[in-house]
Amino acid sequence: MKFLFDFFPIILFFVVFNFYDEQMDGIIAATKVMIAASAVQISFFWLKHRRFENMHLITLVMVVVLGGATIYFRNADFIKWKPTAVNWLFAIAFLGSEFIGKKSFLKRMMDKSISLPEPVWSQLNYAWVTFFILMGIINLYVAFNYSLDDWVDFKTFGMLGLTFVFVILQAIFMAKHVKEPAATDNDNQT
Repeated sequence: MKFLFDFFPIILFFVVFNFYDEQMDGIIAATKVMIAASAVQISFFWLKHRRFENMHLITLVMVVVLGGATIYFRNADFIKWKPTAVNWLFAIAFLGSEFIGKKSFLKRMMDKSISLPEPVWSQLNYAWVTFFILMGIINLYVAFNYSLDDWVDFKTFGMLGLTFVFVILQAIFMAKHVKEPAATDNDNQT
């Protein structure tokens, strides 16, 4: 359910864009809806959890700034940069977390649910940095070498699919390195 909640603005963007015959009208309307949906998303999350998620905040800021420029200038290039800007900001944050603080972002997010050797956490964190950088580059390639329709499809399904594949590969890698919990005396008595 959280997965759908996180992609709610993107799904609405895709639906609204495809409702219009004229691409520029579609991108303007879809961008307006995505800005509103992102604001609703962050508000709903705040009401439910009394906190914000960094991903939602970063996305909202990027969508308001680049989406606002798209609407004001009637130029889709600004919104095309949004996925790249978000991915590169995450790459910088994940990379910075290797040097600032005691735990990388990935370890902070997952160490309560999984135990891995320290070098593996670092490898996984660097893999995410690389993934975010590559996703930003791929987005720019598709955005400026293919049609607006193709880019919207890629943004909605291609990026989601690549992320899904990457997460599965990460899970397989992690499974090889999971530390088994130490046996307690109670476990040995059964």
